[in-house]
Amino acid sequence: MKKTTITLAMSLATFTLSSNLQAQDINKDTHTITISVPEVALVDIEPAATKNIILGFTAPIEAGNPITPSTANSTLWLNYSSIKSVADPTRTVSVSVNALIPGIDIHVTAAAATGFGGGLVGDPAAQLTLSATDQTIISGIGSAYTGNGVNNGHNLTYALAAGSGPGGVAVYSELQAMANTTATVTYTISDN
Repeated sequence: MKKTTITLAMSLATFTLSSNLQAQDINKDTHTITISVPEVALVDIEPAATKNIILGFTAPIEAGNPITPSTANSTLWLNYSSIKSVADPTRTVSVSVNALIPGIDIHVTAAAATGFGGGLVGDPAAQLTLSATDQTIISGIGSAYTGNGVNNGHNLTYALAAGSGPGGVAVYSELQAMANTTATVTYTISDN
């Protein structure tokens, strides 16, 4: 009788162990993937090698006429990459100039984004007259990229005006003859 009891006890132990092993596998299983997306806010002007431009004026050949600004320059492109944060759903790009030249307005216009970008690219403002105070030139940028280099992003057009009067800042009487004077234009991408 004792021999039978031991065999039965061992059989129950084997059955219990087998049941537990089968219970841990079911018809589906899960695991986790941890994903990290960095916040991004990058801006640059292209083409990088030739982004310094020259603008100027031509003297009149007939007495009584004003100086004439050079042709507008549209060789530069504004590129940016943005991954927005949860707290700030959109970004802007602002523009300012470090030096105002007496009697001269520097105008900049950004075109709508073109090229090989994607996401929620921003909307350009109307023509701006540059000043030392930041002005929004592109607004409503979400998670987006414009594409890199020339023909991607927002084409920038720069133009000069001498003493443009009511719509501008400069006054013609403030003009002074000068050799090459440099003004630095700064673009900044930031949260709203």
